[in-house]
Amino acid sequence: MKIVVIGGTGLVGSKLVRKLAEHGHDAVAASPGTGVNTLTGEGLAEVLEGAQVVVDVSNSPSFEDGPVLEFFRTSTGNLLTAEAAAGVGHHVALSVVGTDRLAGSGYFRAKIAQEKLIRESGMPYSIVHATQFFEFVPAIAQQATEGGTVRLSSVSIQPIASDDVATAMGRTAVGTPVNGVVEIAGPTRYQLDELVRKALATLGDPREVVTDVDAGYYGTAVEQDTLVPGEGATIFETHYEDWLAQNGN
Repeated sequence: MKIVVIGGTGLVGSKLVRKLAEHGHDAVAASPGTGVNTLTGEGLAEVLEGAQVVVDVSNSPSFEDGPVLEFFRTSTGNLLTAEAAAGVGHHVALSVVGTDRLAGSGYFRAKIAQEKLIRESGMPYSIVHATQFFEFVPAIAQQATEGGTVRLSSVSIQPIASDDVATAMGRTAVGTPVNGVVEIAGPTRYQLDELVRKALATLGDPREVVTDVDAGYYGTAVEQDTLVPGEGATIFETHYEDWLAQNGN
């Protein structure tokens, strides 16, 4: 099966391309670096020729409100149009658990717009909502840092390894379109402040994590369960502590 991975040279995309190839699929990594640009449409028709499935794990180069909205609207629109012309039978997109509950964030408004385009396209589709990746826990700390202090609330979070995200995307890609959303998460639910405190201690980072009930998530207000999946989510087995040990941190 020919499966084109948009964003196929990135963190999740590169892992996904490798996993698909190991299972005998013709997995094609598509990104600006390989001559495929979803914003301009460059290379889309050529790379989609003969493809049965397209998996979009791309992300915006800017998280500013205007540019990120423009990226997801333009990129997704161009991609869906090209897929229809090429006869692609399944569009798979990676999104985020809690997207519909985070409309106060410009980034998540852009993801909401992306998902709306997919749902209304008429293309058979599957949207995978993943929780926050283990790899991005330091970034969560950084955006919440003031001087030597990290201010975070104690809302729940259930992070996942990017390798498990790639596995989930691959399984979804070779399966039947669900024409809806599936959720995936890691095995352990933490409090956000607890998770970052654990990570910084393991990394030898001296910053102090202070629990602040008014602290948002990337500047957006969140409720206790905004960032965690609902019932029926697929739970993967990689634990954060094991991942830290395996990655030499």
